Amino acid sequence: MPTIKDVSRLSGISIGTVSRYLNGYKVKQDNQEKIQEAIQQLDYKVNQTARGLKTNKTYTVGVLVPSITDIFSNQVIEGMEEILDNENYSLIVCNARNNLNTEKEKLRFLKEKRVDGIVMMPVSDQNEHVKEIIDEGVPLILIDRLLDDVECDAVVCDNVNGSYRAMEELISCGHRRIGIIAGPSNVYTACERLNGYIRALSDYGIAIDDDLIVHAEYRKGSGVEAYQKLVNMENKPTAIFATNYETTLTGVKYFMENGIKIGEEMSLFGYDNSEVFQMLTPSIATVLQPMGEIGEHAAHLILKRIDNDYSFFPVVSRLKTSILSGTSVKRLI
Repeated sequence: MPTIKDVSRLSGISIGTVSRYLNGYKVKQDNQEKIQEAIQQLDYKVNQTARGLKTNKTYTVGVLVPSITDIFSNQVIEGMEEILDNENYSLIVCNARNNLNTEKEKLRFLKEKRVDGIVMMPVSDQNEHVKEIIDEGVPLILIDRLLDDVECDAVVCDNVNGSYRAMEELISCGHRRIGIIAGPSNVYTACERLNGYIRALSDYGIAIDDDLIVHAEYRKGSGVEAYQKLVNMENKPTAIFATNYETTLTGVKYFMENGIKIGEEMSLFGYDNSEVFQMLTPSIATVLQPMGEIGEHAAHLILKRIDNDYSFFPVVSRLKTSILSGTSVKRLI
């Protein structure tokens, strides 16, 4: 097994400088490149236990998400890994299973594992257990959703404008009766997307019909009853806007199972693109979130806080969404 002495010998850099680099301290760019090249040639592996004893760190970051099966969480985690791997940090990923009590248990579990920091996506607007962890000195970053009265960094998408632009696409195609599968009223992201829907209708002088606003949980298989309600209305909508990946997928499945032709008998606009949506006929129009970028931003922020960089106040980074057009929206004009 190669040692730190071997890295020093091959790179021509002193053991002390190599040690500083391996322990996360900044060294000259030229030295860093030589050390990294020697590490790769030797296939040198950092002894994380010994490293942790010297630095009082575990070199682990906890990630807590509502569900580990959805595409959003997976791609955010992938974005985080790319950054953290370069700093020799490992991830401990926990699944809250969309349950507040489970979220509290998992948060305490990560604290007991002495992770150096936590990145979490809350399951609801409850905040006391999160504030408690922050008060205990654990760096914590929120992703996708904000919590009232919780002072910490966060990385979210511009949900209001994402929803607004989806509605503009539908309105420009002539749709006026547009149903929405809104998320839970106690989830920040869902509230913002509903606000975008309402704002677009108001700006374009379209009356808001509360019957067209139907709520569903943001979880796998959710939203069937919401689609049933909208499709079976006497004066049913010509288009439905699903505000997250799971409810979009539910809509596609529901229409297929009930012989309703998407893009002909009912238009559908979804959220969070996946290869599946683009492989379908018709392809599903969606709001795209920069999921990998969210993970990268969160990773950079948590590393700064772990290194005790408190030179800046808690920041909320709002990343832009984009629209991917599809043939699932019928043009009426």
